[in-house]
Amino acid sequence: MQDHPILGHLAIGYSPLIDRQRAVVSTRLTIFPDRPDAVLDGAALLSALAEVWPDADTAMSLTLRPLGGAGSAAAAAPTAPALLTIAGEALLLSVLAAPPRAQLMVEVPAFMATDPAHAAALQQARAAGMTLVLKGRPMTDPPVEVLRCFSHAIVDPGQERRGDMPTAAGVGPITTIQAGVRTSADLEAAFQRGAVAVLGWPFDDPLASPKGRTAVPPGLQVVMELMNGVDSGLPVDRLEAILKKDPTLAFRLLRYINSPAFGLSVEVGSFGHALMLLGYQRLKRWLALLLVSASQDGNLKPVMFAAVRRGMLMEELMRSSGDAEMRGELFICGVFSLLDRLLQQPFADLLKAVPVPERVQQALLGEEGPFLPYLELVRAIEAEAVFEIRECADRLLLGAFEVNGALLVALRNARQLGA
Repeated sequence: MQDHPILGHLAIGYSPLIDRQRAVVSTRLTIFPDRPDAVLDGAALLSALAEVWPDADTAMSLTLRPLGGAGSAAAAAPTAPALLTIAGEALLLSVLAAPPRAQLMVEVPAFMATDPAHAAALQQARAAGMTLVLKGRPMTDPPVEVLRCFSHAIVDPGQERRGDMPTAAGVGPITTIQAGVRTSADLEAAFQRGAVAVLGWPFDDPLASPKGRTAVPPGLQVVMELMNGVDSGLPVDRLEAILKKDPTLAFRLLRYINSPAFGLSVEVGSFGHALMLLGYQRLKRWLALLLVSASQDGNLKPVMFAAVRRGMLMEELMRSSGDAEMRGELFICGVFSLLDRLLQQPFADLLKAVPVPERVQQALLGEEGPFLPYLELVRAIEAEAVFEIRECADRLLLGAFEVNGALLVALRNARQLGA
């Protein structure tokens, strides 16, 4: 991301696009120019984002239209194109005039769709191959030739109750994507009303009653034993003995270490050899990812999605420091920051069973410490809250270029990981 100076003139937030199966199928980026009237290069922005969502991606031909249907193309493809919300009219117009990117869709505010001054730009962008999404419900129906530029509309809470979306002759009704989802109930209600997908983080569900629950489910006990063993510095033969208690876990480790992503020239068939090659720090990362991806609750898929990206982003924010230990702890902190949601236990109980460094524990409990400001920055990015993003970054003495570069690298790495 060193070759994209435009990243120093923006604040970027992101949220997931979730389908009926509760899978995260795409990402919405909200782009805030440093000044509303800033003259920025839309083509340069699309070029930077193409490093995360390249045109050569296998999912490049996807649109959102199949999202509602079982067995559709969307179910088989890894992701839909990313959505861009650009909070600056000048930059948005520059993006609309730029050569389109197959993996990037652009949201257009409803007021622009009904303004005759923008009709030609929208039609030209669509004719060039750009995928456009209507943002909000227009107060009056746009002209039919403009309406045909859009296949979907993103509506905020309350807007979906104001009647059907307008229909373009020869195209059919515009399908809706519901924004502002905060709970599983919000998500379910949006689909009941006919949304093809939803936008938002369903983090606000109350924790389940703790009665009869243990801090860590029985199926994860071997993972916890291994984490404790790594934390205690047990020798490889002792870790191997623990791993053999769970053949499925041992198989997953061997499959991981023999995968092309690991880049070994010979096949590893021994658990002990695998543990030695992986090393204690990478083993701990792998176990942390296993812990947060173990839930069978479909409604928690977006939470697992967020946990992986939090860890990668917090680690990336510290990349230039050269402090490998701190980067590793920040990764664990980000991944575990949603563990209370995933395991349905408050952190006060979880941290009695889950071994984490003191700096991580302080952040997870909301106490002062060096990691809490990083976690607050990540939460501000997820909330797409521009003033909080800038305030949190200033507190960490991080510039916009550093924060945005770290975010895009983290999102790219997570996509390559398939997480």
